[in-house]
Amino acid sequence: MKIISDAIKNGVIEDKYGKHGEQFNVNGVPSYSIPFEIVDAPEGTKSFALFLEDKDACPISGGFSWVHWVAANITRTKIEENESLTATDFVQGLNSWISMQGGQQDKELSRFYGGMAPPNEPHTYELHIYALDCMLDLQNGFMFHEMFRQMDGHVLEQQTIKGVYRH
Repeated sequence: MKIISDAIKNGVIEDKYGKHGEQFNVNGVPSYSIPFEIVDAPEGTKSFALFLEDKDACPISGGFSWVHWVAANITRTKIEENESLTATDFVQGLNSWISMQGGQQDKELSRFYGGMAPPNEPHTYELHIYALDCMLDLQNGFMFHEMFRQMDGHVLEQQTIKGVYRH
C-alpha cells in the first residue's frame, strides 16, 4: 500500500492546508483539509482509517502529540482537498483543538480537520493510513482512542507519509 498527497511537495505541506491558508473556522482554526490517495490497498480491505498528528507539538502541548484529523470507515481510495467539511460517507473524530491547549473549541467544530499551526518552528506532520478488514462502530465526534481500540486485530496494513509545515 502506498499513500500519495498533492498537498505535500518535496516534503513540504502547502500553505493552504494550515495557518498560512485562507480558510478557517469561526475560532480561526485552519479547516481546509489535505487530499490523499491510497494506492495498492491490500486484498480484503473493507475500510480505511486516518490519523494526522504532529509529534513536534509535544514541548508546547505539555507532552502530547497534537491530533489534527481522525477519520474512519472511509470506503474509497481518494479523498479530495477540503472534504473534511463536505464528505458524509465517513465518520470523523475529535482533534486536539477541543483540548485546554487548543482553546477548548466545541465538539461540533472539533470533529473535522483542524489544520497545521506550528507556533514556534516548522513542524513535521504525519498522516497515518490504516487498511482495515472491517468497518468500525463509531459515530461522528468519537475520541481517537476508541478508533484505535476497535482497530486492534483488524489492521491489514499501515502506511505513513510526512510533510513539514512552516512556522
